[in-house]
Amino acid sequence: MSAPPELPAIVARAFEVSRRAGYVSFCRNETGRLLAALAATRSGILAEFGTGCGVGTAWLRSGVRRGSHILTAELDATLASAAQEIFEEDPQVEVLAADWSTLRNKGPYSLLFLDPSVPQDAGVDAVADLVEPGGIVVLDDFAPCEQWPPITAGRVDVLREGWLTDERFVAAEVMIAPDAAVIIATRR
Repeated sequence: MSAPPELPAIVARAFEVSRRAGYVSFCRNETGRLLAALAATRSGILAEFGTGCGVGTAWLRSGVRRGSHILTAELDATLASAAQEIFEEDPQVEVLAADWSTLRNKGPYSLLFLDPSVPQDAGVDAVADLVEPGGIVVLDDFAPCEQWPPITAGRVDVLREGWLTDERFVAAEVMIAPDAAVIIATRR
């Protein structure tokens, strides 16, 4: 996929903090560039569930509008502390060392980014009411699928199927690299 090799300064800082923390599971640059572009269209409160060391949050921050706010929660206190280091001087970003459910009452969100590694936490019913009308949900870490129903590891991918068919959202699977896709869903 075509993209300039330079990274926004905040993203480069997040990668450095991740390396120092020994954390290698983070948002791909292709996903990050998409997050930055989507963040630039949003106002209000944006959120990320599962901060890691803050790379996805940094991508959101690189595109976010002035006056908007990003909330992000990371259950692992060590990782949350590393992410807090990146944004300690930034009034537009708040990193919480907490389970994502602590963000339930801080919305509604104009953009919500989450990794579906725990499918019950990433299902439509678990997050639909957290997103404002017209708000966007971005789900990361899918392998592209060319068939219907979507199949992953020999089984119907019920998480992906749920997002792509739920009537509360208009959703699409978007390939961001030959081996990676995201689901983008807009709340009706």
